[in-house]
Amino acid sequence: MTGTLPLTAPEIAGWMPLAKAFGFFLATFVLEDVAAVGAGLLLATGGISWPLAFTFCFLGIWLGDVGLYALARFAGRTWFEKSSWKKYSPQVARSENWFAQKGALILIFSRIVPGTRLPTYLAAGFLRLCLTRFLVITGLAAFIWTGVILWLAETFGEKLLGWLQAYKHGGFVVLAAGLTLFAGLQMVRRLVMRYDARRWSAWLGRWRHWEFWPPWLFYPPVVLYAAWLAIKHRSLAIVTVANPGIFTGGMVGESKMDTLKDLSIHSPDFTARAELIEGEDAEARLRSLAAIREQLGITLPFILKPNLGQRGDGVKLVREEAQAIDYLSKVKVPVVVQRYASGPLESGIFYYRFPHETRGKIFAITEKVFPLITGDGQTSIAELVWRDARARLIADKYLKRLGARQETILAAGETLKMVEAGNHAQGCIFRDGMRMWSPELELRIDEISKKLNGFFIGRYDVRFASEERLAKFIVVRLPHPVSAMVFGFCHRCRQPKARLCDNSCARRLEDLARLYQTGGDLSPCGLKFGHVHCHVHRP
Repeated sequence: MTGTLPLTAPEIAGWMPLAKAFGFFLATFVLEDVAAVGAGLLLATGGISWPLAFTFCFLGIWLGDVGLYALARFAGRTWFEKSSWKKYSPQVARSENWFAQKGALILIFSRIVPGTRLPTYLAAGFLRLCLTRFLVITGLAAFIWTGVILWLAETFGEKLLGWLQAYKHGGFVVLAAGLTLFAGLQMVRRLVMRYDARRWSAWLGRWRHWEFWPPWLFYPPVVLYAAWLAIKHRSLAIVTVANPGIFTGGMVGESKMDTLKDLSIHSPDFTARAELIEGEDAEARLRSLAAIREQLGITLPFILKPNLGQRGDGVKLVREEAQAIDYLSKVKVPVVVQRYASGPLESGIFYYRFPHETRGKIFAITEKVFPLITGDGQTSIAELVWRDARARLIADKYLKRLGARQETILAAGETLKMVEAGNHAQGCIFRDGMRMWSPELELRIDEISKKLNGFFIGRYDVRFASEERLAKFIVVRLPHPVSAMVFGFCHRCRQPKARLCDNSCARRLEDLARLYQTGGDLSPCGLKFGHVHCHVHRP
């Protein structure tokens, strides 16, 4: 942009005025600012008039800008449309919309900051910025810029060349600082626009309450313990011995339908009947659903859930036919329909039995509390959620599930259950429920478990009408072992007091492993994982 003139001012002064002006016009296509400075120096000596110097310098600078625009718009864009880069047309279209909104400021900015004009004007042409808009903005910018350079050169003479030389080298520093400032301001603006004090407070609250810690932070001790068992017993399959009758021991990928089917066959009075929906498309699956409901006598409401799933993902309580149609249209994986067990109470019952024993035991019970909000006749559901000390910590999860219903105002005294699935990841509250243990309950669970092939340790998710009638439960799930860590989420406990793996449970798992190594009744099945349960004691 700056440099030395090919001819000195005295040499140029000997030319005819029009020739001088035309020489500066051509020079602007090479070094536009240097040409303008040269014209200004000649103005100081009286070798050229202001009208000629200004007109030809301005036209040269402006037409040079227009030339770059035309080159990119007509040559560059035509090449792009015919090249393999055309696959990026959607991204280019988005860039066009963005440049159309921000282009004016960018063009003005580029006139001031060195090193930015060439890429900016090429980008304006390639992104098809309105030609009239480009001509007006660059014309006005060039008009003012040319006048300023000529006046400075005429006033301060050759000192301006030294200033411009420093400007050339320091300009890129200014550019970098400007871009950094611009990016910083944009980030601050977005943070301010998106700032929501309640959401930030909820985010911080989740980190203060360890029951809301993410799985990647909570589960590593279980993985390390399984690895330790594999090393100690010199077998990668050692953790697969707990439940040889369940695919992968129930750790991951087990079929909900397979376990529910076994329960339905052997203990139908204590199982919520379920069936796998068949069909390749939504229409066929709807026909299958209708046939299953008629065969099993399943009425509204009922449960739809993926056959392979975890952490309560995809579980839907269907209250209307339209909800079933919508669910089966959107969910493409195999789906199970299950009779809805209203409960209204739910618990997770932890059970174990060694193969050589005639009687199994319940070693833990998780009480599952479904959070409720109560209306006042004036406040929306969303606002009630944000006011609740615990619900606000996972408000986004609740409100996303509610959808448009979150703006509904509940009548005074009316309650709303925030979650239907007894799963902590979906917002259910877990507490120590061992107070509900009874000999009758333990005997009932043991009878059911011994009828299941290859099942020795696990957790039954059951629903029941009241604590007094817990022994008359209905089994709704037999989850995979890692999900059995629910006791570790007891919201009343502090993390240091919550033992991730109960010592007695760990010993049971290791005893099962030892049975395998010493030729016991159990054998590994693929990659089956022993049920590592957790038990949290009240502080």
